[in-house]
Amino acid sequence: MRDYDALCNYLSQRKGQRIEMSFSEIEEIIGDKLPKSAYEYQAWWSNSTLRHTHSRAWLNAGFKTVDVNSNISKRIVVFE
Repeated sequence: MRDYDALCNYLSQRKGQRIEMSFSEIEEIIGDKLPKSAYEYQAWWSNSTLRHTHSRAWLNAGFKTVDVNSNISKRIVVFE
């Protein structure tokens, strides 16, 4: 099971910063691989909590994802 709380804690310690992270860095933090959909669909990285429990990790830490579309092929996400 992926520990998105660990990602929330990590981001919470960096409030107010723009953070660029590789998917592998996120996987190291959560202690598991991201799902295949995270690698294929920018919608996985949306800032919606309606059906995306993983997005609560960055939203609860005070961040939103930005510029995912141009970076998904590079396997990078930017949090602001």
